[in-house]
Amino acid sequence: MTWKLGSEIKAILFDKDGTLVDFDKTWAHTNRKAALLAADGDAVLADILLFECGMDPLTGKTRADSMFAAANANEIAAHMVAHGSPVEAQRLARLLDQAFIEGADTPWPICDLDMLMRTLIGAELSIGIASSDGEASIRRTVEVLGIETHVSFIAGYDSGHGPKPEPGMLHAYAAHLGLAPSQVAMVGDNRHDMEMARASGAGAAIGVLSGTGSHRTLAELADVLIGSVADLPALLA
Repeated sequence: MTWKLGSEIKAILFDKDGTLVDFDKTWAHTNRKAALLAADGDAVLADILLFECGMDPLTGKTRADSMFAAANANEIAAHMVAHGSPVEAQRLARLLDQAFIEGADTPWPICDLDMLMRTLIGAELSIGIASSDGEASIRRTVEVLGIETHVSFIAGYDSGHGPKPEPGMLHAYAAHLGLAPSQVAMVGDNRHDMEMARASGAGAAIGVLSGTGSHRTLAELADVLIGSVADLPALLA
């Protein structure tokens, strides 16, 4: 691997789902629960909503750049209502947020995240997380994974910085650290992550192939593609 993370990079901003935790293993059950809530108990409609939001009801696999892969609870709720959910959109968004907080109790880490983050901090890199999930769900995931002491910044779609792919989360992280956006590398598994990196003027856009994205969906936007965050230390110059 010839691409290296330049010495000007002082911080890493991670996406969460598909990047730090296995997307399908972590969220397939919760997404089924969310669809059933949206369908008001109608199992047939629930399967329709699952498919429309990007998850195969039979395999539990989620499509790249689908609603479940990249959208926040408000966007998912509106999409479900547009495809037949009888639940009012704002109420459904609140129900989804709660379901996602509960789902955060059972994350499947991509690798030994404690070791990974110790390595990055040892290389004098700060660590943050920016997700389309709600902030409460992110904080619960971080707590369950036991990595809270390594993470200096957390932002969700409801943290006040705007949703992905807008640049606000990365700009807020840079400001929190007193850095320029060009000193922050964004690491994520879908186009919204890479688009946020580009929109914010991030110093690097690193795509991981461990989530819902693929070489086809990420290559044109990423500076480099790696298998997973476990490969990140190899990029350190």
